[in-house]
Amino acid sequence: MIAKIFRVLKIAQVVLRYGLDEILLSGVRLPASFRLISVIFFWRDLSTARGVRLRRALEELGPIFVKFGQLLSTRRDLMPPDIADELALLQDRVPPFPSELAIAEITRSLGQHPDQLFASFEREPVASASVAQVHFATLKDGTEVAVKVLRPGVLRAIDNDIALMRVIAGWVHRWSEDGRRLRPREVVAEFDKYLHDELDLMREAANGSQLRRNFEQSALLLVPKMHWDYCSQSVIVMQRMYGIPISQTDRLREAGIDLQKLSRDGVEIFFTQVFRHGFFHADMHPGNILVSTDPATFGRYIALDFGIVGTLNDFDKDYLSQNFIAFFRRDYRRVAQAHIESGWAPPDTRVDELEAAVRACCEPIFNKPLAEISFGQVLLRLFQTSRRFNIEVQPQLVLLQKTLLNIEGLGRQLDPNLDLWQTAKPILEQWMKEQIGWRGFLDKLKLEAAQYAHILPALPRLLHQSLSTRAEPLPDHSALLKRLVSEQRRTNLLLGVMVYFGGGLLTGIFLVQLFIRLHGGD
Repeated sequence: MIAKIFRVLKIAQVVLRYGLDEILLSGVRLPASFRLISVIFFWRDLSTARGVRLRRALEELGPIFVKFGQLLSTRRDLMPPDIADELALLQDRVPPFPSELAIAEITRSLGQHPDQLFASFEREPVASASVAQVHFATLKDGTEVAVKVLRPGVLRAIDNDIALMRVIAGWVHRWSEDGRRLRPREVVAEFDKYLHDELDLMREAANGSQLRRNFEQSALLLVPKMHWDYCSQSVIVMQRMYGIPISQTDRLREAGIDLQKLSRDGVEIFFTQVFRHGFFHADMHPGNILVSTDPATFGRYIALDFGIVGTLNDFDKDYLSQNFIAFFRRDYRRVAQAHIESGWAPPDTRVDELEAAVRACCEPIFNKPLAEISFGQVLLRLFQTSRRFNIEVQPQLVLLQKTLLNIEGLGRQLDPNLDLWQTAKPILEQWMKEQIGWRGFLDKLKLEAAQYAHILPALPRLLHQSLSTRAEPLPDHSALLKRLVSEQRRTNLLLGVMVYFGGGLLTGIFLVQLFIRLHGGD
């Protein structure tokens, strides 16, 4: 309890020092004396840009709030551009926790000390983040592995901070009109789910296993193998991967890797995940991507950290492909129709108005050379336009937008002349042909074949039952209908009497008041 009180006081101190109350309560009129008193007693620098103040405050409050800021930076459909741009600068700068705690967690979770489980275990962590840290080890059969250990006490800290965030979100929703538009309660709920998904390392291991299976026959992406005998909710052990971090372009050039091909491969990997698999790695920042230098897999991408993934169903994929193809063709009317048909735009939305708004977003971009067009900026402008038409952006599409921005940023870093549109267009068009053409029809028929095998033999019996049922005389509902009609007449009569007398009473009151006023005037 005392720890919670101190945490509340710490948050209050940071909120006041950085003037976050002015940001959160921007829609509330506060007395001028409040600003004067707050500056005198808390030495607040309100001249610094609000986005900078918010970023610094989140960094000071610790890793959970930093991750919250990272999530907010992806919600450009909700955040003002100046705040979203500043929050995008947030990075995890979390010191590692002591090795003794990691060893204790491994022993508790897997039932044996690391020295018994592994042939060797490196005490010094190689990576540390807000949720977990990684140690290298070697299995007794000589296999080199990476051991990911959940940060001790992180679940309790997250639950406490999330509870406080819910309280703050409630205040913002109640007191600030601008804050209410940002839907703070929904954002905190989304963050809660996102964090608790990350805290279950078995879920992460399963995500990695699925991604590995999806790209098993691919020459583009490598995913580490999970060693399930050494996995639990707080510890996972996976194949150790060797490669160069994708952000170190100088080392990649020295190794002889074709950066232009690498950038195109990244785009193909992303669209393959989205449109073929409907399952995509949604945290593809530079820290989670290596490039293989092994001669057998030279130049392939290596994906790490699978705590956050996105999934798309057939409806989502169809919606996205129609929109992307329409963008390529500058068919803005089709974009507007797709939004309304999907149900994401209100049904009473005028197609011509939405079409005009989309055209205003996209047409200036198309006047630039294709290599200078930012796909991410197109989505950003569309999300901003969606506010006007009360279009609710779907959570899975927000993850998609975040991932696309990461991919585009990485691609342009590797090849400044990357033409994302031209790279993606043939992939999308091929996918559309497979979905709409005979090949797509046959593939779907194969998927449903097992179900048809059960249904077809039973068709004669089902048909016979249906005909037998129809041959039976229908029950006589005439008596029930008569009672319903009689009851309805009685109700209508009662309502008529009430209206008659109620109207007479109101007319009488009106006449009396009119008489009093006339005589009062005399």
